[in-house]
Amino acid sequence: MTIKRELDSSEALRLLGGVSLGRVVFTRHALPQIRPVNHVVDGGDIVIRTHEGAALTSHTGRADGPGVVVAYEADLIDPDTHLGWSVVVTGYAHLVTDPRELARYRAMLRPWVEQTMDYAVRIRPDLVTGILLTAADA
Repeated sequence: MTIKRELDSSEALRLLGGVSLGRVVFTRHALPQIRPVNHVVDGGDIVIRTHEGAALTSHTGRADGPGVVVAYEADLIDPDTHLGWSVVVTGYAHLVTDPRELARYRAMLRPWVEQTMDYAVRIRPDLVTGILLTAADA
């Protein structure tokens, strides 16, 4: 039997910081778009790298604007036991425009695809939810 436990936001962000891949969800032409990306958690924010011409880059507001609402999801679920965790963060995404911050994120976050990734997007969480799936004690 599996037990499902809700995670508090700090525990969920800690787990999110322990993996490098997730999925960013945003809208384009009023339809949902999902992209697999790698990330770092920095001061409670999720940061991803992107490139010019990417749908998220062109739809993300600058750091001083309202930004765009996105969701970010990552998980670590065992394919055999179906035990593990899943975290979803909803918040506003902004392009990182400060040259020092951008250089710092370029050093921290190596893209996992062979493509020039000159941009970074910061997601500031407004809502953090997560679940932990564990085995019931026998």
